[in-house]
This record gives sequence, C-alpha cells and structure tokens, in this order.
Amino acid sequence: MSNTVQPAYPTARPAPEAARHELLFLNCFRLAQALVYIGLALSPSTLGWPKLADVGLARGVAVLFLLFALGMLSLTRRSTPWIRWTVSGALAVDIIAAVLAIITMHDARIGIAMMLAVNLAAGALILPLRLSCFFAALATLGVIGHSVLEAQGQGGMDRELLESSLFGLAYFAITMLCYVLSRQIRASEALAEQRGVDLANLAQVNELIIRRMKTGVLLVDDANRIHQMNESAWMLLGNPTADQRDLGRVAPELSRRLYHWMTSGKLDESATQLADGVPEVVPRFSRLAPNDDSHVLIFLDDTSLVSRRAEELTLSSLGRLSASIAHEIRNPLAAIRYSAQLLAESEDLPPTDQRMVEIINNHCVRLNEIIENILQLSRRERSRPETLDLGTWANQFVDEYRQGNDLGEDSLRVIQASTPVAAVADPQQLQQVVWNLVQNALRYGRMPGEPARVMVVARHGEHGVPILEVIDRGPGIAPKVAAQIFEPFYTTHEYGTGLGLYLARQMSEANQASLEYVRVAGGGSCFRLVLTPARVGKATGDAAAAG
Repeated sequence: MSNTVQPAYPTARPAPEAARHELLFLNCFRLAQALVYIGLALSPSTLGWPKLADVGLARGVAVLFLLFALGMLSLTRRSTPWIRWTVSGALAVDIIAAVLAIITMHDARIGIAMMLAVNLAAGALILPLRLSCFFAALATLGVIGHSVLEAQGQGGMDRELLESSLFGLAYFAITMLCYVLSRQIRASEALAEQRGVDLANLAQVNELIIRRMKTGVLLVDDANRIHQMNESAWMLLGNPTADQRDLGRVAPELSRRLYHWMTSGKLDESATQLADGVPEVVPRFSRLAPNDDSHVLIFLDDTSLVSRRAEELTLSSLGRLSASIAHEIRNPLAAIRYSAQLLAESEDLPPTDQRMVEIINNHCVRLNEIIENILQLSRRERSRPETLDLGTWANQFVDEYRQGNDLGEDSLRVIQASTPVAAVADPQQLQQVVWNLVQNALRYGRMPGEPARVMVVARHGEHGVPILEVIDRGPGIAPKVAAQIFEPFYTTHEYGTGLGLYLARQMSEANQASLEYVRVAGGGSCFRLVLTPARVGKATGDAAAAG
C-alpha cells in the first residue's frame, strides 16, 4: 500500500461531490443575481433610480436571465457529469447578461460588475486556469468596452473607464486567487481521502491481527460487560453465545480476578480453566489509559502454547546435546567393536566367551544405528523438492530395493493409478522415508509362519491429492501403541532404535507432506504419505527426463 498521495488538481477536474456543491452554490447565486436584475428592471418609475436606457430591453434581459437561472438550478445534479461544459456555457451567459444589464441599467453598473466577480470566482473553483482566465478576460473586455463606448459618446475618457479597468484587474486577481485556493482544496481533499483509506486499511489489519492472535484479548467496561473479544478469547471462554456479554456469568473466576486486580492492584498469575474442555490460561489485565478504569483489556495466555514452546526448545536442546554425545561415543564404540572382532578370531576361545563376543557385536551394531540416526537427524539437509510421477518413482524404488535386499519368500509389489500421480518432493528424502516404511513392513508386517506381503500404492486422494501408501497384511498395530509410534526413542522391539518413524515423519514435514498410520480393515497396517500436488504434464516430463 503506497503512502504517496497524487493530488487531483493537475487534471483540473475536481472530485464529483465537491464539484456538485460548488456548482450548486454558483447556480443559487445566479438565481439571486437574476432576482436583483428583476428588481432593478421592474422598479417603480417614481423612485427615479436606476434610470433605464431601454426599459423593454432591460426587463427582457432580466426575465430571460431569471428563466435561465431557474433552469440551471433545476439541472444542477444532472449537469455534474458534464460540469466543465456546463460551467463554461453558464459563465458566458452570465457575462453577456451582466454587460447588457450594465448597458440598460447604467446607474447600477458598479453593483452589477461586483456581482459578476462572484460568478468568475465560483467558476475558477471548478474550471482549469486557462479557461478561467479566458472568462475573466471576456468579462473585462465587456465592462471596458461599454465604458469606452460611453466615453466616446461623451467626447472623452472619464472616471468610468478607470473604474472598468480596475474591475478587470480585480477579475483576474480573484480568478487567480480562487484557482490557487481550488488547487489547495483538491490536494487537501485527496490527502484526507488517502489518509482515510490508510486508516481504514490499518484498522482492518489491526483487527485481523488481534482476531488471529493465539493470545485471547477481551475489552471489558466498568459495568463488567464484554465489548469485544477475538477468536482465541471466544474459544478459551468456552464458546459463549453472542448475547452473553456479562463477564461474571461467562467466566466467574476471571471476573473475580479482575475485581481483585482493580481493588488491590495485585495480579494472580496462577493458571485457571475458564470453561470445561478448554486449556488453562493465565489472565493479565491492562487499562486503556492511566488512571482510567472505564475500560480494561484482558489478555488470556494459553498455558498449553507456552508448554509446547518450552517442549520444542527442550527437544531442540536435547537434540543438539544428543548429537554431540553421539559423536563422542563413536570412537570408543569403534574400539570396543574392533576388540570384540579380534577376540572372535582367537582359536582357543571357549564357546561361552564366543557367545559373549557375539552379544557385544550385536549391541555395538544396535548402538551404531542409534548414533547414525541421531546424527542424521541433527545434520539433516534442507529438502530440494522436484516434481515426480509417484507411479514411476515407486516402480524404480521397488526395483532398487529388490536388487539390494534378498526378499526370499516375502513379496513387495507396486500398485499405481491408471493416470499419472504428480507430486512435489525431495527424491532422496522420499527414498529414505519409504525405505524405512518398507523395511518395517517386511520386518513386522507378517503373520506368524507366513511370508510378508507388502504393497507400495501410488494413487490420487480426495480432491486429487497425491498419496503414497505402504501397506502390509500383518497383525496391525494396537491403538495404544499406534498413538506413540512416531515419538522419538519409542520402540516395541528389543533391538529397535525408536527413531525410524520419527525421522520419517520429520523428513515428510520438511517436504510439506504428512505421514500418518491408518489401520487396515481385516488386518494389516497402512502408513499413508500425503504429498504436495503438482501438474501432471510437468511431472511426466521430469520423469521422462530422469529415465
């Protein structure tokens, strides 16, 4: 949103609303001017003033000008779209009528000339400078021309010519002054309008920010009534209805704490639950102005958000600490495993000692896997997403997995949609995620005494969302266990590390994807990966280029 204001006066076209008011003033003044002409033209002859040079012409001019003034006043609103031409034509008629009135009512020439100056000034508020000066010059020529003719008829120059010249100078001065004032008025109006728009936008932004804040915000008056609240406050108060505005009824504990704070100035910072089924909050109070208790702002801090942030910081710190510890463990672990291998090569090693060496090697391998997973988690690189056809990618993955692993009697196959399933993901990180899921499915997704049957499914989900699933026909996962399988270091196998699924979910989230466990009806497990969609044409082209 730009703060630069472009004033309206360079175009010499005022705002429609302001122009309508100015045109209305000009037409009303013209009507009053016509009534003055009527009064002068129809004045009784017994008064002797003004002397009419031609009674018929004077009265005809006055009546016609009155009719013209009435017509212009009635057409004020309709004339606004063509205001430039309307004012120009009306000013021309005003000047002609004024000159004729001066000719026919010579005694009132000074008053008539002064009233004409008001017409020119009002026109200068609406018209461009050149056009305004043209009508000022036209009026000047009219009054001076009449004075010149009068002076010639009397045989010389007299005081009237000087007066007419001064009137002409006044016409130009008033025109220039009103034009400058018009420019300043237009600039002020444009600036005020722009500032109004800016303030309205700022108010909307502030309202949106407050509405979307995680912290609840309420405005309460001295009668303990709620004036405003944001969405978070509405939720933390238990979703009260719109007609529930009494804080004492909506949240009695919050009302009690507010009264305690206002009377004693002490704040109770203990967490409290304001309604059933909502998180606990810590209320804070603030006056809108110092020493003003008429309105109070109440802030409700959700303790669950604070706990979650603290937990994230703790996990981040523990992750860095675990990575540093894991790095330091690798060297002595390698020495232990090397020593165990040397003992295993001894020819006179008793069977019991050989079993002990085997146990040492197994635990060294397990501990090394844990260290590798921790280091992989700590130094995970940023994802480099590409557009993929999941069907083609899944076939390539299964082929590579079969080449690198002996499946024996186990089966691993691909089921793909008839149309391309386009998705955006990092191929390397997607490879790690699916490899981990397939490895777990082949290891745990089997019925006792039967080979594992694992499927990698690439299909479209709801609204065309690309989905990649790893499905097995094993015993499935118990609901209590399924709620914890993505937590770090949680495992049900004695040799498991508990980091495989946690790393898989972390890498999925890094690719703007979601990984979830879905229980299969009739037995089995399904790990569903919902990816970011992409255009089919682009995905097919990238897949062809990769092939």
